[in-house]
Amino acid sequence: MALAKTLPGIRVAVDAVVFTVLSERLCILLIKRGNPPFQGRWALPGGFVEKGESLEAAVGRELAEETNLRRVFLHQLGTYGSVKRDPRGRVISVAYLALVSPDQDLASAADALGAEWHDVNSIDGLAFDHAQIRQDALRELRLEIQTTNIAVRILPEKFTLSGLQRLYEIVLEKALDKRNFRKRIRELGVLKELPEISMEGAHRPARLYSFMEKSYRPLKDRLQVFT
Repeated sequence: MALAKTLPGIRVAVDAVVFTVLSERLCILLIKRGNPPFQGRWALPGGFVEKGESLEAAVGRELAEETNLRRVFLHQLGTYGSVKRDPRGRVISVAYLALVSPDQDLASAADALGAEWHDVNSIDGLAFDHAQIRQDALRELRLEIQTTNIAVRILPEKFTLSGLQRLYEIVLEKALDKRNFRKRIRELGVLKELPEISMEGAHRPARLYSFMEKSYRPLKDRLQVFT
């Protein structure tokens, strides 16, 4: 959404911090800004809340307009209100967090020069205070993956325990003990063992699993990680 160089009063904006896993790397979705301020710089997808629009509707609309991602489950991360965070005037932003499958096609809006996935650890010079929001979101994601079933948002409907463990290792950036991880994940009672097995790769056949609950919810206990 293009706006004037200065803004009257206090404006409310939304930003979306969307993560996925590509080629064994945790990635974040960024757009290249097509308008001032920070024209040509990478930023989080987002924009201003329109009159009569809820925060949730605004972040969903901006994400669809700027990246073509639709029907993404986002939950609120936090509010950012530093007085000088936007050179155009006073802007308070509410940030949202999401974890999605990487197989969705991206497309950018007229006011963005592009939408791309970037390695979460190899991005510099983000617009506004988006570097801080990114850091807060990464910390929250690492907590969420241990305290909720947010992994259901990125894994296929059927998956192996090895695939699940690898997702945790990528997000947490640490190797996990295989036996302890499997013992703990089974104790939490969030998985359903399926009668099918996976024959992919050169490894021996592996049992497939699915999440018992498909909607986002907290775990009954924290998943302790074991190195």
